[in-house]
Order: sequence, then C-alpha cells, then structure tokens
Amino acid sequence: MDAVTSSSLRQLLATQPVAALATLHRGEPAVSMVPFVLPAGAAHFTIHVSALATHTQDMLAHPRVGLLVIAGAVAGVPPQAVPRVSLQADAEQMPPHGDIYAETRAQYLARFPDAAITFELADFSIFVLRPVSARLVAGFGRAYGLAGDRLLGWLRGTG
Repeated sequence: MDAVTSSSLRQLLATQPVAALATLHRGEPAVSMVPFVLPAGAAHFTIHVSALATHTQDMLAHPRVGLLVIAGAVAGVPPQAVPRVSLQADAEQMPPHGDIYAETRAQYLARFPDAAITFELADFSIFVLRPVSARLVAGFGRAYGLAGDRLLGWLRGTG
C-alpha cells in the first residue's frame, strides 16, 4: 500500500465519528452503531457504552468483535468502491479509575464533548478495542490485509 492510500485510510478513522460494531448475541451476529476514538499515536480504539445496550453484554460474554468504519457515499462512486476499514478486535472493559482512565476519558470527550453527561451515569463504561487484524479497502482493486505488528504500526501512523 502506498503512503497516500495509507494516509487516506487513517484519515478516514480520524474523521468518521461512528462505526458499526459487530458482536455475538446469543449465538447470532448483531450489529450496532458506536461513536469511537482512535487516540493519536495509539493502536487501539475506545468506545463508551451503556450496560443497558446488548452490545455491552455481548462484549463481556464474547470479547472478539468486528468494527467497520466507512466513508460517506459519494455521487458517481459505486458503493463497493467506497473507502472503508474493517477490523477484528478484542474488547476489554476499562476499570473506571486511575490515570489511564482519566486520559482515555479526556480523549473521548475531546472528540465527543456532548457525551460528558454519560460519564456521570453509573451504567456507562469505556471499552478498549485492541485490533488483531484488518481489511483496508481504498476502492476497486485496492484492498489490503494487515495483522500483527504491521497493523499496529499502521494504526499508530508509523508503518
């Protein structure tokens, strides 16, 4: 993958505020929508979700999830050619205390300031999504698979 394509797909993660989150719900696939943050220089995503949401209980029962971030539709561009990043990740609930939690909360609120009220609600928690593999699609014939250190370096913007 060339540097322009790589940068363009990382920019997609920086500009799109929501992702489709796929979980396993009672043995069946389930997809929901979540706002997400990819902190600068990090190789993980964070989401802030309610315990009342089925995807939260799903992640606690089955931590492997899918995350899909897709660019908006563009007139004249076939839907199959729209840039997108699809990741498989392991979800882990973050304990609600300590310096790392405070930093993660600040990063989330920097992107979603209207979410401040949800941090006051006892049923919301932060989950860290640690990617294990990804499929990056920049358009027709421009698809790339990444895993391991190559994926982590790409997410950090160093690879």
